[in-house]
Amino acid sequence: MKVVFDTNIFISAFVVPASQGERAFLLARHRRFDLYTSVAILTVTARKLRAKFDQSEDDIRQALKLISRAATVLKPSIRVNILKDTPDNRILECGVEAGAHLVVTGDRHLLNLKKFQGIPIVRLADFLRMFPDEAPR
Repeated sequence: MKVVFDTNIFISAFVVPASQGERAFLLARHRRFDLYTSVAILTVTARKLRAKFDQSEDDIRQALKLISRAATVLKPSIRVNILKDTPDNRILECGVEAGAHLVVTGDRHLLNLKKFQGIPIVRLADFLRMFPDEAPR
């Protein structure tokens, strides 16, 4: 299964210990599904970790390295401009480019779409229900 995480999932994984975001990211690291991301998603993740969560440059670099090891990093060739928030459009672009089966997010603008070009957009809690036998580690 091909999955794209929104920036907020990565932020949760690296800022909130034992969070649902961390659990989802650990599932990706253990190859329970194929995680896809993009240069744009990584850039926004780094910017938010720096500006909103005051993470050190070393911590940000380490987080990006871990994400890049767990995910396939794409440079989408398509452009989407359907949502007002530009970073949300980058999530959709990555989903289309990856041929994703799911986009996982906590962003209500994305969730309100429900689907984009046939790709379901789901909440993190709903995604994690797909792995009932996977205990948090």
